[in-house]
Amino acid sequence: MNVQTIETFKQGAQTALEFSARQLRKLITQHPDYFPLYTVKGKWKHDSEAWTNWCEGFLGGMLWILYRHTKDAWWQERAEHYSQLIEHRKTDRNVHDLGFLFMPTWKAWYDLTGLEAKNQVVIDAGKTLGLRFQPKGRYLRSFVSQDSIFIDIMMNVGIIFYAAQQTKDASLLQIAVDHCLTTRRFLVRGDGSTSHEGLLNVETGEFLRQTTHQGWRNDSSWARGQTWAIYGFTTAYQFTQDARLLETAQRCADFYIERTPPHGVPPNDWEEPNPSQPYESSAAAVAAAGLLELSQTVTEPSKADFYRKYAFVILDTLLGPEFLANETSGWEGILKHGIYHERKKLGVDESVMWGEYFFLSALDKALRLA
Repeated sequence: MNVQTIETFKQGAQTALEFSARQLRKLITQHPDYFPLYTVKGKWKHDSEAWTNWCEGFLGGMLWILYRHTKDAWWQERAEHYSQLIEHRKTDRNVHDLGFLFMPTWKAWYDLTGLEAKNQVVIDAGKTLGLRFQPKGRYLRSFVSQDSIFIDIMMNVGIIFYAAQQTKDASLLQIAVDHCLTTRRFLVRGDGSTSHEGLLNVETGEFLRQTTHQGWRNDSSWARGQTWAIYGFTTAYQFTQDARLLETAQRCADFYIERTPPHGVPPNDWEEPNPSQPYESSAAAVAAAGLLELSQTVTEPSKADFYRKYAFVILDTLLGPEFLANETSGWEGILKHGIYHERKKLGVDESVMWGEYFFLSALDKALRLA
């Protein structure tokens, strides 16, 4: 990027952050202590189905990002409050999403303050997630059932790596490594695409088949799951330095880039013929954040430059009026054209909380690089 391009990006990113601050201030003042999942017709407050309880960390995570950028004590106070609201979830054994809850919130809190009590909450959550491990099959079970492994868990296994690192617990570390290798073997295909879910025999650990809840069909390629893999395997490599995990992250990234239109935003599933929606912006936001992380992790300068430039392509697209809602009257979210669960018709062509969080997270990373 030349100087002029960098300055243009910085201006666009700053505009987006200021707009995000206005939207989030409205949300938490109009609906205090409410944790939305997705909008309905652009509105956060509704009574539609949630499917599972996994998004409560993203709101607090965005508040921490805004505090880092503004140094405004009001954002810090709100970030602490929304983090505290979910502290009890550190012992929640019903979900596989504790990384999503505690890394954006309590880990961010610890990073800013160095207070060991904050760090302990993250460690406790990581240990809780480790209890989902199935020795026969060597995987962390999804929230759906004991025989189920999700690609999404790659974005949560990082909290187990972190807890193991902090406590020097070798058995906990092995759980995290084993899960990554099982996911790599059974959910990542030869062409770098991923399956949303795999099923295993709980008695023997034998892998049975690939399936999906959110993709077009069992053998297709669900875009958001692909981005969980890009980011998740990158994180796993950062903790382990296991070259197999970095190679997997790159294969998944290359598949995303090869299959996505030049603007960088995929549909919900690349294999679905004539998809009802052309965009899944939350997948693009996760991809941008993950690719920026990958660009800082690979050792080849040409590859690092390739992934970084593509991440900026995605962000440039998302900063435009087609996606950023700053020119859409009455829209309460930040990023339009996200999809939660296309099959269940939940949050389709809406704003979704993880899309908002990873968009801000990617802007945060990109501004540091720019």
